[in-house]
Amino acid sequence: MTDAEIVEQTIAFVKETLRGAEGGHDWFHIRRVFNNTLLIAKDEKVDVLVVSLAALLHDIADAKFHDGDEKIGPKMAREFLNSLEVPKKTITHVVKIIKHISFKNSLSRNKKQFNSRELQVVQDADRLDAIGAIGIARAFNYGGFKNRSLYDPEIQPKLNMTKEEYKKSEGPTINHFYEKLLLLKDGMKTDTGRKLAEGRHQFMLNYLQQFYDEWNGRL
Repeated sequence: MTDAEIVEQTIAFVKETLRGAEGGHDWFHIRRVFNNTLLIAKDEKVDVLVVSLAALLHDIADAKFHDGDEKIGPKMAREFLNSLEVPKKTITHVVKIIKHISFKNSLSRNKKQFNSRELQVVQDADRLDAIGAIGIARAFNYGGFKNRSLYDPEIQPKLNMTKEEYKKSEGPTINHFYEKLLLLKDGMKTDTGRKLAEGRHQFMLNYLQQFYDEWNGRL
């Protein structure tokens, strides 16, 4: 099977698996991350098959929709890629990316985390989809999915959370901007990621100013 055929089979698998998924983590999210990945990869020396498969499979079973179980996604990805007889070295790399891509893992106190240029490319691509206009839409979509309030001036954002604290956080959606979204720009690892993040970051700052002005009756 050629690399193109492997990617095609993976796209079909992901589309079917994520049918009916929460709107911020559905096939369209995957497609955006996949496209971002290919864009960033043009300027990086990376294994294109690895980053393609990792982008497509990174949210195949997001832990927050599976009672916090972080093992299901990597397991599903490995089993699927094995079924396509993808080379073991490629599968191992893809699975490691899936295990380490999420923002919450950057909050871990474990300093011996896996890293590769491929991980950095897919991570930047995923984080780009968490900021800007789409990032705002995804944040409020998930907040509604979890029945969280939009904003509560008496509940302050929790900064410098541990991974476990972050996983248990149930604060208002506006707090999520300060707890994650506004932190992503400075964590970009690639030049393309950093360039694309600038405009999206500024859009969020403008949005927050508009939000507070409307909330407080200034507009």
